[in-house]
Amino acid sequence: MKKINKIIGLGLSLLFMLVGCDQFEEINTNPDTVTQASASMVSTNVILANIKFNGRDAHAYLQPNALSKYLGYANQSQMDQQYNKIGGGGFGSMTILPNIDKMVEYATGTTMENSYRGLAKFSRSYMFYQLTMQMGDIPYSETNMAATGNYRPKYDTQEAVFIGILNELKEADAFFAKGVAFAGDPTPYNGDPNKWRRASNAFALKVLMSLSKKSEVASLDVKNRFAAIVNGGFLLESNTGFLGLNYSTTNMHPLSGTNDLFTSRTDISSLLIDNLKNLNDRRLFYVADPAAAKIAGGLAETDMNAYVGADVAMDYNNLTSEHLKGNFSLINSRYLKEAASEPRMMVTYAEQQLILAEARILGWISTSTAKDYYESGVKSALAAMMATKASYAHGRAIDQAYINGYFTGEAAFKATTADQLKQIWMQRYILNFMQDAESSYFEYRRNNYPPFPVNPTTNLNENNPNGMPMRWLYPSSETNYNRENLIEALNRQYDGYDEVNKLMWLLK
Repeated sequence: MKKINKIIGLGLSLLFMLVGCDQFEEINTNPDTVTQASASMVSTNVILANIKFNGRDAHAYLQPNALSKYLGYANQSQMDQQYNKIGGGGFGSMTILPNIDKMVEYATGTTMENSYRGLAKFSRSYMFYQLTMQMGDIPYSETNMAATGNYRPKYDTQEAVFIGILNELKEADAFFAKGVAFAGDPTPYNGDPNKWRRASNAFALKVLMSLSKKSEVASLDVKNRFAAIVNGGFLLESNTGFLGLNYSTTNMHPLSGTNDLFTSRTDISSLLIDNLKNLNDRRLFYVADPAAAKIAGGLAETDMNAYVGADVAMDYNNLTSEHLKGNFSLINSRYLKEAASEPRMMVTYAEQQLILAEARILGWISTSTAKDYYESGVKSALAAMMATKASYAHGRAIDQAYINGYFTGEAAFKATTADQLKQIWMQRYILNFMQDAESSYFEYRRNNYPPFPVNPTTNLNENNPNGMPMRWLYPSSETNYNRENLIEALNRQYDGYDEVNKLMWLLK
């Protein structure tokens, strides 16, 4: 028996010597399993890292809506964001960078290379934009260099970061222009490079408009960059669709199925409701349910007077008391009941057109008219609501006839520049409800409009009880791991003090 085992062992040894380890692994590889990542596989994660809501739960999903004064809460305890307390930001989103590099590496030499390179440039720009808008100066040029031994990247000035973002978006446009349909895209664009190119340019317009206070800074060249993109002609069209994600029974809306003590006690703010009423805007019926007390008092759910918003700056105990009396409108129940109450739309034709309307007023472009841009943007926003189940519209569903007659009264384009800008800003504010709510906070900082309710007796912004905070703090981990560069950035921007009321370069 020992002799037989010895012969078998010798035979196996000879087999290893003959075929080599690599061939042996090949022989034992299951042809039905994936053994190496591909550009398409990595691209899916890259896109989702930016576009998908990646928070932990429904509570986290609602927080930016609270900060931007869309919502109020009558839960077991108050939500800090509703009362203007924001803490440290995070650099966790930078973990996308190695994946972006791998995606490009796997795509190099393939027919889809240009498309994936375009996606890489867009994805970097989108991520860095969010971070610099939150905190100011951030690591940019020295990020993702750990492989070369740089574990402590310097902080680039916000001006330099924006120049980099804009340049990368320009590169994204060029790559997508040469691209072909690519695999791995979970958005409705389904890898169409033409649509991605248009979305990249629309996002570039958004970045440029956020720089309106710096439009005369030569290094940024805001006005010429903006005009060049518009004149280039590759922008979102009314039928391009949105860059975002469709929700479904397998990818449910973050609030779906959360009709618990917390989400069922979510009140719509008076800021949103009163402005929708002022515009005679039927989106009111899609975002809110009527106040129970008003229905009990005899008003119909089709009556705008049955909808009452909460003063989200009021004392929490008083808010809870009024809520329990049924005096406020709750968030529309569709958000809690439907897996796909509405898609997640992060770059849209509607917002693009409203940005173009503002640019036309500012004199950055000479194409079309501000009125036409304004109306096309609002029409697109209204039309998007028509995809929502009419059964949730409380008998006041939006249809084409309503859209055609929308621009009357307060919704009609105003006569003065100041009023026109406020109209445009308000429409962007309405558009971002339950979508990109953080952008509404950024817009408030830029324009101080719409006026957010602030109550000094309830405001958790301790160092400025009469105002909103202006930024997130830097991640606390930077104190331990990148202290020298952090201190340099704080000295350069904020007098050496990391504080939420300090003004970043963008806002000065």
